Amino acid sequence: MKTAPVWQQINLADTTPTLWKNGGGTTRELLAWPTSQDWTLRLSVAQVDADGPFSRFDDIRRWFAVLAGAGVRLHMPDAGQKHSLDASSSPLAFDGAVAVDCTLIDGPTQDFNLMARTAHHTRTGMQRVKGQADWKGTIPILLAVWANTAPATLHPQNHAAIHLKPGTLAWAEFDAAQVLAVHGDDALLMEISL
Repeated sequence: MKTAPVWQQINLADTTPTLWKNGGGTTRELLAWPTSQDWTLRLSVAQVDADGPFSRFDDIRRWFAVLAGAGVRLHMPDAGQKHSLDASSSPLAFDGAVAVDCTLIDGPTQDFNLMARTAHHTRTGMQRVKGQADWKGTIPILLAVWANTAPATLHPQNHAAIHLKPGTLAWAEFDAAQVLAVHGDDALLMEISL
């Protein structure tokens, strides 16, 4: 039997919120890779309390998903794009260097953010899971699963299942071929090349 991947977990309730510079919300960092001070990958949950601009991140690719609340409208004036997103929308990927203005549709929202430095993580993505999602891909890779409002269960091939409570992120590194099935009614599945 192959060695089981080491899955790490963190619950949102065990993190500390950090106030944004513009005062429009807070961020709770779940994972910063390899360190919080010098990350090339960052996963976080943001509480957006007011309309305002997103912070700019040069050389970063971003994925954004609404977790709770009525949703947001994102306007990217330089790109000439507008996006309305709610908790059922597919995650939106965009260039972190692009100016983004955020307008709340009807009150505060909670949102999930995946940010990856493009020079280090060339193959990265995020998808919603409602039911089951199966993953099999290239390596080395970091897989992460966020259980939002409902529990989620991870089924790594030939290894014991991992059960996630709502509000929990789990992640593991893979350097050998792996198959993973994710079961959940409200989850996010992310793959990040290492």
